[in-house]
Amino acid sequence: MAEERIVSASGIRGVVGAGLEPESVARYAAAFGSVLARATGGREGAVLVGRDTRTSGPIFTDAAAAGLRAAGWDVRDGGVCPTPSLLLAVGDGDAAGGLVLTASHNPPAWNGLKLVGPDGLFLSPEEGRRVQEQFQEGPEYAPWSALGRREEGGDWSARHVERILGLDLVDPERLAARGLHVAVDPVGGAGCEILPRLLRRLGCSVSGIHLDPTGRFPREPEPTAEHLGALGEAVRENGADVGMAVDPDADRLSLVDADGEAVGEDWTLALAVELVLAHRPGPVVTNLSTSQVVEDAARRHGARTVRTPVGEANVAAGMHQHGAAVGGEGNGGVMLADLHATRDAPLAAALVAQLLAERDRPLRDLLGRWPSYHMVRWKGDLPERALEEVYRDAEEAAPGQPEVDRQDGLRLAWPDERRWVHVRPSGTEPVVRVMAEAPGREEAEELASWARLHLRED
Repeated sequence: MAEERIVSASGIRGVVGAGLEPESVARYAAAFGSVLARATGGREGAVLVGRDTRTSGPIFTDAAAAGLRAAGWDVRDGGVCPTPSLLLAVGDGDAAGGLVLTASHNPPAWNGLKLVGPDGLFLSPEEGRRVQEQFQEGPEYAPWSALGRREEGGDWSARHVERILGLDLVDPERLAARGLHVAVDPVGGAGCEILPRLLRRLGCSVSGIHLDPTGRFPREPEPTAEHLGALGEAVRENGADVGMAVDPDADRLSLVDADGEAVGEDWTLALAVELVLAHRPGPVVTNLSTSQVVEDAARRHGARTVRTPVGEANVAAGMHQHGAAVGGEGNGGVMLADLHATRDAPLAAALVAQLLAERDRPLRDLLGRWPSYHMVRWKGDLPERALEEVYRDAEEAAPGQPEVDRQDGLRLAWPDERRWVHVRPSGTEPVVRVMAEAPGREEAEELASWARLHLRED
């Protein structure tokens, strides 16, 4: 296997044993600890460490804890827990920061580190760059007399459940009266325990597949529509009202309707927006690659939509800047200011279940009341020529007078025609991504093909 490791402002991610090894994990964790010490003016509090269920997780947890302790930090180890559970524990407590061992939706051969600041949010791009520079230059280690300790961190998932149940948007009594049956697919990841526990506390009946937290992922880990066939079968076999699937670290939620058909990840955020804005006003913040269904949901309630570069930290910053109650990304990531500005699949599951209870209609019936679009997603090797040249050429060749957004790659939009295309380098893989959306399949595919032509070398 070719050596692959991606070090970026958002963290480090790589193939286990072929780019990501215990020593690189320890060095990166120590670099994070060095930057954190300067930012906080000392080493008060502890750094929380958690992981998803990947087989490399225990080894890399040991390595990360060693790096942090060598940089002078005490470590609280929470073991397997969803990423949003750890972020919430940091934000709600006295921790100095957090570190999650996960490669999110990447295959099981991958792992990585996500870095969390004392506010319970992922580091900003600028903060992440400082860690990257420290990683390259070398960490600042503590002397023998100031090394950190390691202790157990507690059940952060349990506190996460209680915080969701305490939201005024969630009504367990109403949900129990509705009596939803939910089929779940946590892909053998960190959501195996929390998702059924939360849904049962909300009064739902729960059945499921892939509930054994082996970390070997019995389906492709990214919860996209093409990977949810088995969940669709489980929905039909059990007569469930809805199916819910998450990725390995449980920050993204995808849905399957009562007929067993996947509805697409963008609908998760659109449904959450529909629920939240029905109870309170305000703008919605999402990224440049999210479907127009989110704009439609906001528009139904007279709210505007603000677009940010792709990345959870960017959306969180946009929510704070614009005072948004709800936001997220079109990959199934929902963020609620009342809880924390972090993608949170258990939260999304509660909000979607609440909406189904309040509207008392099947999921497919709710979706059928909104305009529909077709989304095309493609990824391929980075071109040899600079992407800036690709953007320039595509912008100059674009038909009509599209709206141009260069915050993150190149996004061209034709709002009157309800279509757009976005070209950008991935932040998690060494590839370039093209996303296009239009009312019809053929229109979307033609738009994506047009963009891909500009990535060719000839």
